[in-house]
Amino acid sequence: MAPGRYGVGHGRPVRGAHRHAYPGRVAEVLTDTAPGRATSRAWWYALGALPLALLAMTGGLVLTGAVEPPALFDPGPLVRWGLPAVTLLTHAAAAVTVGAFTMCAVVLPRRRSPEAAVATAGARPARRHDVDGAAWQLSAGVGAVSAVVWALAQLAHLVLTHASVVGTGLGGPGYGAQLAQFVTEIELGRNLAWATFLTALVSVLAVAVGGYTSAAWTAVAALVALFPVALTGHAAGAASHELAVSSWWLHLIGVTLWVGGLTVLCLGAARLGRDLPDAVARYSHLAVWAFTITALAGIANAWIRLSSPADLLTHPYGQLLQVKVLLTAALGLAGWLHRTMTIPQIRAVGGSGRAFWRLAGVEVLVMGAVVGVGVALGSSAPPVPQDPVLDASPTYLITGNPVPPFPTALTYLTQWRLDPLTALAVGAGLVVYLGWVVRLRRRGDTWSAGRTAAWVAGLLLFLWVTNGGPAVYGKILFSAHMIQHMLLVMVVPIFLVLGAPVTLAVRALPHRRDGSRGPREWLLALVHSRVAAFFSHPIVAAANFAGSLVIFYYTPLFQGGLDTHVGHELMVLHFTLAGYLFANVLIGIDPGPTRPAYPIRLILLFATMAFHAFFGLSIISLTELLAADYFGWLGLPWGVDALADQEKGGAITWGIGEFPTLALAIAVAVSWSKAEDRAARRSDRQADRDEDAELRAYNEMLAARAAESAGQQAAGLVPPEGPVEPRAAQ
Repeated sequence: MAPGRYGVGHGRPVRGAHRHAYPGRVAEVLTDTAPGRATSRAWWYALGALPLALLAMTGGLVLTGAVEPPALFDPGPLVRWGLPAVTLLTHAAAAVTVGAFTMCAVVLPRRRSPEAAVATAGARPARRHDVDGAAWQLSAGVGAVSAVVWALAQLAHLVLTHASVVGTGLGGPGYGAQLAQFVTEIELGRNLAWATFLTALVSVLAVAVGGYTSAAWTAVAALVALFPVALTGHAAGAASHELAVSSWWLHLIGVTLWVGGLTVLCLGAARLGRDLPDAVARYSHLAVWAFTITALAGIANAWIRLSSPADLLTHPYGQLLQVKVLLTAALGLAGWLHRTMTIPQIRAVGGSGRAFWRLAGVEVLVMGAVVGVGVALGSSAPPVPQDPVLDASPTYLITGNPVPPFPTALTYLTQWRLDPLTALAVGAGLVVYLGWVVRLRRRGDTWSAGRTAAWVAGLLLFLWVTNGGPAVYGKILFSAHMIQHMLLVMVVPIFLVLGAPVTLAVRALPHRRDGSRGPREWLLALVHSRVAAFFSHPIVAAANFAGSLVIFYYTPLFQGGLDTHVGHELMVLHFTLAGYLFANVLIGIDPGPTRPAYPIRLILLFATMAFHAFFGLSIISLTELLAADYFGWLGLPWGVDALADQEKGGAITWGIGEFPTLALAIAVAVSWSKAEDRAARRSDRQADRDEDAELRAYNEMLAARAAESAGQQAAGLVPPEGPVEPRAAQ
């Protein structure tokens, strides 16, 4: 679905409106049919998608031959057919869980308590109608049930996967010991065990959801629970492992948001009433991003699983992939029709659901078929084997990537290795920021071109640091790793802070009037939260900026950031945020942190950078190799001395900080000068106002005396006097 116009529709009363005067019921159901009929139609569409998904999955498995008995160690038809069926159930339950709590967090309005309504009375413009929150409660309930189903299905998936790998079926002598060994010693089993644990945690959070915040945390936890599932879709030693894992996780995120959101919207449409146009429009914005993520991540996954475009025609996997692509394209067309036709029609009749059901019901059924085809693809062997690559070089065995060319200034610019997570973050950051700027200009407001240029430069630099030469060589050279680290923590954040994204977002994003939380409300809630206030405190931000260096590099965290894809992504996220929070305290204009006086900022800057330089010197003086089990065994063909390269990295850490420090000091000084100029101008204006007020008071006193004297002269009480001239302003 695509974005729609923000607002609440107006129109004539719709036939079939029912009002209930007591709590616990739907306060207003506005549909083109009776509520019972509309609700049953919703359940028919939502539940009808599951059999269609089963049918599509079965057809796909038969086409690719994925359920045929293997030549060796056949686990039996129960496992061969049961594993794809359980996989489909886990995907469906995950989609509904993620979709339900995402809708609760950012789309659907929740009924406020009487106390909250009284407390906020007069704080915002009156809404055009009350919100009963029936759809919100339904969504939360559906999410809780689906989360429990997801956890149980994930447990069954673990058991059936073990039986499929071992090839002995379920049960038998020593089955318990084999299963325990599978989940503790085998990588696939450990990932599935983590997935089972996380989905169980999500189910506990789901049943406790009672507000926007708890719904948002549950949705985030559900998305995190999908990551171990992504790890099971590609062998750790296979080619492009990191690309496959990241793209598959993003694909799962996009699918669950897209499919689950529309499913829940269909279930709650009959209870939305006049809120239906807004709910559909808000879901449209969400669906655009979900569709984009799904398509781009799907392309990346197909790229590493197909040997050539000819596989789309000659290989069963490619033929099934074509079916999925066509169905996904059809769903994209349906989303465009929602934007151009459905949402305006719903608004034109004041909330009637007839236009919505004409397209959304069929869309849900097609989504079911897409999920079924996707499960069949995941259970089938692609043209490119996903087994570990037989590369005996130490570099490949440790890093999972081949040795790049000898590092030079040119290769740092020409060597690239795609990281879908950071690349998507950069693309989204550019699109959203520039979209906000365009929105401001269309309504006649202005935004600094310099701040826009700073934001774009910061994101492009971040893209190169995480996908270009620093990322490629940072996996094998400590010195290159420190170049990447220093740029992430000290250079990129300066540009991003100068872009002032929060200030721009607050000015550009619309404010919701029905009590629900949109991007603007969530952004302000995050900026003014206790957690943000703690980490953005000047002392805490400085301690995090400098102290996390020691904690990371002098503990096993450094080894984990090198060995694991998750550790690497968390390292990038943490140090970029740490640098951003520290720079925002010094030179930012965004709301949130309590910024100290300018002299204190300079003292804080120089003290922090002195500690940073001391850290670099400590690296230079080390006689032991950090992450020795990693850098000490790479066996690079260039005759690299790992300890000497580590000393070089320490020198880079010590020396590279001078330029960002100087830039920050200049920025603080300039801000200080501008602040004093503004204070001086305010003082001058206040002095002028005070002088004008004094003159006005003096002249008014003279006028009063003149009037009193004139009255006395008219009465003959005093002799005439010469006029008194009022004082003029100097």
